[in-house]
Amino acid sequence: MKKDVLDKQCGHWNERFSTYLEMFGSTESETARIARDIFVRQGVDRLLELGGGQGRDTIYFACNGFSVDVLEYAESALNAIIQSAGKHALTDRIAARRYDLRDGLPFLDGSFDACYAHQVLCMALTEGELEFLVNEVRRVLKKGGIFLYTVRNTEDPHYGQGIHRGEDLYETGGFIVHFFSREKVEKLAHGFEIIKMERAEKSRLPRRLFRVTLRKT
Repeated sequence: MKKDVLDKQCGHWNERFSTYLEMFGSTESETARIARDIFVRQGVDRLLELGGGQGRDTIYFACNGFSVDVLEYAESALNAIIQSAGKHALTDRIAARRYDLRDGLPFLDGSFDACYAHQVLCMALTEGELEFLVNEVRRVLKKGGIFLYTVRNTEDPHYGQGIHRGEDLYETGGFIVHFFSREKVEKLAHGFEIIKMERAEKSRLPRRLFRVTLRKT
């Protein structure tokens, strides 16, 4: 793997988010609705969102009463989140900052009741970076905290296609995706209890996902 190739993904995403103002739609994802119900049952108050994109799920969570800290590394997407928060009068519930998740998480131990990451762990992250990031999520969660994430899996039609960038990373259309097997999900769950790991589909391809719900032990 060449680090400079992976690093260029930030600029690629920034350009796409600048060009397509509602790249993934204007309404919340199905996964956000599922997460919201879980978070309500668990009594979640403070929520960490990794890779908020243009903020469609961020806004949904804040509208449903959660205090959301969201990290996003594409500047154009971050600006969209901030503008949407102002438009919906949610600036008191949303704290957004530009951040590279490979640098760890800029929060104290046990700061959050839950963490949400929709198709972020399957970005251009190496296995070592994923292990580091998931350990960081565990660190900033309270005991019993929930980590809900989705990733594209190895049953996806794009797995093994395009340019191989090392490990289970493949580039198609300029985007590098890290595809997950069940074994990878289980390996990354060290220090967590796996509450549920289920298959899901997204878009017309379709993209095949794992939706994973973990609890910090």
